[in-house]
Amino acid sequence: MFKETYTVIGVMSGTSLDGIDLARINFTIKNEKWSYEILESETVSYSNDWLNKLKVAVGFSSEELTKLNEDYTDYLGNVINSFIAKYKISNLDAVCSHGHTILHQPQNGFTLQIGNLPKIAKIINQKVVCDFRVQDVQLGGQGAPLVPIGDRILFSEYDYCLNLGGFSNISFEPNNKRIAFDISPVNTVLNFYANKLGLDYDNKGKISKSGKVNLELLNELNALDYYKKAYPKSLGFEFVKEIVLPLMENYSISIEDKMHTFTEHIAYQTSIALPIKSGKILITGGGAYNDFLIERMQFHLPNIEIIIPDNKTLEFKEALIFALLGVLKLRNEINVLNSVTGAKMDHSSGIIYR
Repeated sequence: MFKETYTVIGVMSGTSLDGIDLARINFTIKNEKWSYEILESETVSYSNDWLNKLKVAVGFSSEELTKLNEDYTDYLGNVINSFIAKYKISNLDAVCSHGHTILHQPQNGFTLQIGNLPKIAKIINQKVVCDFRVQDVQLGGQGAPLVPIGDRILFSEYDYCLNLGGFSNISFEPNNKRIAFDISPVNTVLNFYANKLGLDYDNKGKISKSGKVNLELLNELNALDYYKKAYPKSLGFEFVKEIVLPLMENYSISIEDKMHTFTEHIAYQTSIALPIKSGKILITGGGAYNDFLIERMQFHLPNIEIIIPDNKTLEFKEALIFALLGVLKLRNEINVLNSVTGAKMDHSSGIIYR
């Protein structure tokens, strides 16, 4: 018999490089229905040194990546230990950690999340469930997005669940079949230009709002091949580095205009992604704080009710869902849907280290 309650820590580092999200979560399952409570939670920002390493690691050699993985696993273990000590946490069922994506090339049968080496269990002296993407890619899937099963289990009252992080991804359930895919880059691009202005990010989208649309750039962005592909599909930082930024850098316009145009691009692509333009959409991730982006989405989707949840759910939804994926793995239950990733079958993904 499986337990009815689990206490775990969910750990997530997203491509927007905001930092490492950690949240202690209580899960309860009764009559096959899951509920959750997010307890202590925090985001640990990266030092400039780590930020710079993670930004350029996509171009590292295999030897450099091996060393980076070792160092990052040590670092992540120490961050988790500090979180456990700070909040005097005990009696955990597991720590469920995503790691940090460096390379994501499912078309080549390859994805790499660093911080998932076996030694992490010894560093934190806890059971660890991690490395959730690799098995899906081996089964012919995209290895992403993995959040949709959590949307189905924990947020089924919404017609759409949209996360605005480094990239945007959406999940919904037409005909009782969950589907999901990455829509477009979001903060990977907006933060790149905010950084050029000496800022970490564009607070509430004020800088973007101050610019104006460049229609020629907007049309070129909207014409990119990725947007014509059918799902399942997913994006990695390679797309931003090799395609989006070179295209945008061809334009001799102000940073404000580039950010305004890209915000319009995100909002437009989001509207295109929704098959039915009515109902309720739950928006989470750092981009939910970008008032200008939300305003443009509402403009393109006038009949959609946009719901932005409490701060803990908004900021820690991905940590919450990877915590759930870890619990499902402990129970040997399906935690990845092939309708979403394109893998050969639904499966229970992740590695357990003790």
